[in-house]
Amino acid sequence: MNTARMTKYLLEHDRPNCIGCAACVAVNPKHWAMNDDGMSDIINAPHRPDGWQELEIDEEDLEANKEAAQACPVNVIHLKNKGTGEKII
Repeated sequence: MNTARMTKYLLEHDRPNCIGCAACVAVNPKHWAMNDDGMSDIINAPHRPDGWQELEIDEEDLEANKEAAQACPVNVIHLKNKGTGEKII
């Protein structure tokens, strides 16, 4: 598969509103980890000035992060198609 044509997605985490239930970590430990402050983090994702985190992911990681977003009881995990801006979750 030509990776240059692979769709890119933006994984976003509204960290200030995270309740630290760890559902995302249980579902997708490849991309999620618990922080010492009791809230989850997207692994290797920078923090924006507003406290959110965001990370560009490839199509191969979309399904696992959809599952993490669907497992979140407070809906603080969002996915967008980077090319179209379409909100997936």
